Amino acid sequence: MARSPFAPSFWRSPLRGPWLTSVLGVVLLGGITLLFVTGLLSYAAYNPDLASVNDKTPDKGILGFYLFSWPTDPVWLYRLNQGVHVTLGVTLIPVLLAKLWSVVPKLFTLPPARSLAHALERLSLLLLVGGALFEFVTGVLNVQLDYVFPGSFYPLHFYGAWVFFTAFVAHAVLKTPLALRNLRRLRARPELPGNHTELVSPDPAEPTVSRRGALWFVGGGSLLLFVTTAGRSFDGVLRRTAFLTPHGGAEPGSGPGGFQINKTAAYAGIDPAETGAEAWRLVVTGRGGRTARLSRADLLQLSLHSSALPIACVEGWSTSDQWWRGVRLRDLAALVGYEDDPPDLFVESLQRHGAFRRAALRANQVADPRSLLALSVNGEDLTPDHGHPARIIVPAAPGVLNTKWVARLTFGDL
Repeated sequence: MARSPFAPSFWRSPLRGPWLTSVLGVVLLGGITLLFVTGLLSYAAYNPDLASVNDKTPDKGILGFYLFSWPTDPVWLYRLNQGVHVTLGVTLIPVLLAKLWSVVPKLFTLPPARSLAHALERLSLLLLVGGALFEFVTGVLNVQLDYVFPGSFYPLHFYGAWVFFTAFVAHAVLKTPLALRNLRRLRARPELPGNHTELVSPDPAEPTVSRRGALWFVGGGSLLLFVTTAGRSFDGVLRRTAFLTPHGGAEPGSGPGGFQINKTAAYAGIDPAETGAEAWRLVVTGRGGRTARLSRADLLQLSLHSSALPIACVEGWSTSDQWWRGVRLRDLAALVGYEDDPPDLFVESLQRHGAFRRAALRANQVADPRSLLALSVNGEDLTPDHGHPARIIVPAAPGVLNTKWVARLTFGDL
């Protein structure tokens, strides 16, 4: 028996072959393409070209070509996009691992490069495998709020996605025709032409499971991950099945404020003394430096409106619609000189630390009548952890742009 992984006879599993590899490859072709698209849409939802505080990858250059003004309709747009992105990513993990297992002999073939074309193929394979592992690992860590990797998640995941997807496209162009030919056959056969023949062991061990049995095993693993992940996009019983999706802390409990949060007031460094009725004032600045200083009592005297909007976070969790009540952002813009067309808005929080203690909203978000400076939710005043004394709530926006513990609003073109 060969002891070196560089010897073809070292890899003895009879399951490896072009049929199994092709099935897994076709599943990943569709799944990873959808992951990439939803990832780009997720980043576009931040309106990163609006202001530097929203853009966590300032040196993206031409990679920002897809950016556009993120819409406010439908209100569940970001909730759906991010739920699909995170749930699909977790669900594909068994398929990815099985695919890597099925082609691992190719990583040890000798000589390492038989020609320039072969060398380029090997390089693309290295980028593909490394990129896949990097993207899935950083994505899972972000979902679990475990930021153990060096640097910020946003640029690491963003640039890693482009490197990975470029290698993925190159690999798909080369291998998809072969994979489709292989799928036309019901059984993997060693005499199939193409590069995949080197996956078939010259000295296979006795099989303990069929290839179809292996696919059922992989599919069962994906189904298990789906069931224990998807529930965080729903309420009720399904939510309690989501063991593997983000837990920013204990659920706030029942009642009007009993819906998911990531950052508590204590974590954000909010001093209760500065949010009290005597101390807290909202500073609103607008056209020509016009400024208004409003207490919470002043805000409650303005025209109040209600909006039914969900909260959806980049980590994949979301809530159903909550009933928010407060002052429309466009009405606050009118107070400081923008009676007709509300401009962009720069929001600052009392939060002491964190990437999104400041955020920018585009004019279309400010103008939407459902966009509020919320003072209460589900019929009761905001709790400290939900942003008391006031927070932003905007339809279809990522949760981090719905700034809590608002201290200052600055209206104007950004």
